Amino acid sequence: MGRPFQVEIAESQERLEKAIKQARTASSKERLQMLYWLKSGQVSSRQQLASLLGRNQATISRWLKKYQELGLKSLLEVKSAPGKAGIVRGLALERLKQKLLEAPGFRSYGQIQQWIQTELGLTIAYKTVYQLVRYELGAKLKVPRPQSLKQPPESIPHFQKKFL
Repeated sequence: MGRPFQVEIAESQERLEKAIKQARTASSKERLQMLYWLKSGQVSSRQQLASLLGRNQATISRWLKKYQELGLKSLLEVKSAPGKAGIVRGLALERLKQKLLEAPGFRSYGQIQQWIQTELGLTIAYKTVYQLVRYELGAKLKVPRPQSLKQPPESIPHFQKKFL
């Protein structure tokens, strides 16, 4: 005979309803839904929960065990792999940030790549430099728009007065 199905849900029904509405991920919603059904008495067995959630009974048991031992926060925790540590970090990253904020700036990501190699002594791929500068640091290169060589220099102030 199987283990008896007795689960104590500490949270109130209203709190669980509110948490379901505020949940951002599908996995946390289904786990909160499971707790809500148990608290409200709509479900009375692991088998019913498994069929309603479309999960295996072993998964339901594992979730409930985790909830009983570690609580709601642990049940809703989404684990992620730590990933590889960044190549440019610490003082080197701070130096790069400062250099990006300076007035002349860099004209290209290749120029940044060369600066990192000469100043910091790190050899990094172009793609890595681009991702670091553009997405992690959120910086954009300060490159002026191209101007025509045929444009007379004395017409620029007149244009700025009239149209800007």
